Amino acid sequence: VQPIPAIIILRAFTPQEQGRASSLFGVGVVLAPAIGPSIGGVLVDGFGWRSIFFMVVPLAMLALWLSRRYVPTTAPGGVAASSDAQLDWTGLVLASAATLLLLNGLVQLHGEADGMAGLLLGLSALLALAFVVWQRRQLARMAHGGRAPLMNLQVFASRSFAMGSLVSFTYGMALFGSTYLYPVFMQMGLGLSPSTIGAAMLPSGIALAVTINLVGRLADRQPTSRLVTFGLGMLALSLGLNFMATPGAGLIWLWVWILVGRIGLGFILPSLNLGAMRGVPQGLIPQGSSIISFIRMVGGATGVSLCAIVLEWRLLAHGAHLGETGSSAALQAFNETFVCLAVLTALSMLAARQIGRTGA
Repeated sequence: VQPIPAIIILRAFTPQEQGRASSLFGVGVVLAPAIGPSIGGVLVDGFGWRSIFFMVVPLAMLALWLSRRYVPTTAPGGVAASSDAQLDWTGLVLASAATLLLLNGLVQLHGEADGMAGLLLGLSALLALAFVVWQRRQLARMAHGGRAPLMNLQVFASRSFAMGSLVSFTYGMALFGSTYLYPVFMQMGLGLSPSTIGAAMLPSGIALAVTINLVGRLADRQPTSRLVTFGLGMLALSLGLNFMATPGAGLIWLWVWILVGRIGLGFILPSLNLGAMRGVPQGLIPQGSSIISFIRMVGGATGVSLCAIVLEWRLLAHGAHLGETGSSAALQAFNETFVCLAVLTALSMLAARQIGRTGA
């Protein structure tokens, strides 16, 4: 589902309109996670944590009807989608297995089974290498009429796309990692209830939606590398200065730094995909959109696991534990985890400066 909107935007709109179209789409994307925690917090307080999963069902049913009613059956631009294309099943199996082993290996790092974690991560790396070799082989065969590869590696010949993919992975880590850390920090570090946490996240989500709409217009006129770099800088700043949020200071500094970070995300979201994809040939846009979305989601899953691992490590180092609420040791562990995430985000600014540049 995720790559489709980017494909529609890049094919159906002119370059001068793509920023505004991306920002309009982004408003809907970010409003959902802005409102969701508020509803979820009320449900957790009233009916328990399992109730939040049922909230998705009516929305998914509505989305199913809307997609059947309004999504066109032909590709954007009037080009009919190919119905005789064959799926690269070998590539799909290799990619799925490598991803599954990677995620399970990261989960094993949470426990004491270091040997199992190393085995799973090593197998994941081998399968990923096998996947790349197979895709290169399929790409060579395609030139002689063979089946197309699952992932066309030609998109990485564009320096802008390669750097954009790196930023997308780090951005996924920062976005999903901070989304995981903030509620846990507010509940354990500050002692807030789930409903209060959801309400605290709502203003920043609205600010993110407004920022995306404004920045989308800038993306049509300003270099996307500049917008992405600025957004990453604001996000890194908000994560690095989160130590100012303490129980004695109330929610004011927490709101400030979450707001700064979400505004930073608002600069990144409408600019990153557009900047990375503008260097990709027209025929490879669907491939590029799928790849960069996949990389972002893998980065998000990796970010959540790494944040949890670092948090457990720092809690142990300070003599605290996950069930402890409001202690100075727990706060210190959370702050150090936020700083680690901030450093990763800041480092990605080096790659962000290459977005939009031509050449291999």
